[in-house]
Amino acid sequence: MGFKCGIVGLPNVGKSTLFNALTQTAAAQAANYPFCTIEPNVGDVAVPDDRLERLAAIAGSKEIIPTRLTFVDIAGLVRGASKGEGLGNQFLANIRECDAVAHVVRCFEDSDITHVEGKVAPINDIEIIETELMLADLESLEKRVLPLEKKAKTGDKEAKELADLMNRCLVLLREGKPARLVQVAADERKTFETLGLLSSKPVLYVCNVEEASADKGNAFSEAVKLRAAEEGAVAVVVSAKIESEIAVLPAADQKDYLEAVGLEEPGLNRVIRAGYTLLHLVTYFTVGPKEARAWTIEKGTKGPAAAGVIHSDFEKGYIRAETIAYPDYIANKGEAGAREAGKFRLEGKEYVVADGDVLHFRFAN
Repeated sequence: MGFKCGIVGLPNVGKSTLFNALTQTAAAQAANYPFCTIEPNVGDVAVPDDRLERLAAIAGSKEIIPTRLTFVDIAGLVRGASKGEGLGNQFLANIRECDAVAHVVRCFEDSDITHVEGKVAPINDIEIIETELMLADLESLEKRVLPLEKKAKTGDKEAKELADLMNRCLVLLREGKPARLVQVAADERKTFETLGLLSSKPVLYVCNVEEASADKGNAFSEAVKLRAAEEGAVAVVVSAKIESEIAVLPAADQKDYLEAVGLEEPGLNRVIRAGYTLLHLVTYFTVGPKEARAWTIEKGTKGPAAAGVIHSDFEKGYIRAETIAYPDYIANKGEAGAREAGKFRLEGKEYVVADGDVLHFRFAN
């Protein structure tokens, strides 16, 4: 399991440039005018993880298979998108299909690249997008809640619970607050997700800065980070221009380029880690002579469900998981050494898989 992250923002903030860098393709046209991206471009990217290569080296794996995630480049939203301005309805529908939102915010000055609002003001830009998402949600819920309330008065318990949840969301939306801030109990989470609210999506703010600020950010990005902290979101700083230049370099030259611009790693790595944090994702590994492979699951996933990510039969017939923690696998130079050191464990159906676990599932056919 990876996740599907929609890249959104106002026109000309660097969305398509970032998408091209992330996917190392030129599939999305980056141009200096609004709506250069009409259909959402979709790109699957490998999740970089140094642990996978270390495991493969110890096990002598012939193939390394990283886990993958999906980015969707969604055309620039504008003021009035919730009412259909600038192809808004189509773009909002694309956002609804994503698990999270990577909100690219322009945090650089450049007189050669026009700003759709006439000035560089990151917080104002964020509020424009957020407002459009909230207005779309408000309209959607107000249409749906009245029939449910009528049904609830007939004694329909399910309708009552759903109407109550909708009304809690409406209270926030009418106050100008996104639906993701609503307090949702664990047993309401699935129902909440079925509402399909745009402003309920977890948000990762991507501060697109000029090249000189790629390592530490600037005053614009600091303002975005403060905003993110206030609402419990995540913010990362990248230079889409630098990332696009790194993406076309041979792997051997990327390290030298990064050092030359004062960076330790590509921005892609930071975006992915922030996304994992945002969606509470962890990685486990399967390792052997044939292949070393990474798998992504939600934090808190138990053994059977983790096995099901590989194949549904593994979950149905789950017996146990042969488990070695990543540090133990490395320190003891593989499975045999971990066994001798007493670091090899058998875990049952209630075991919660930890990030970095090296697993081998036993299941009944």
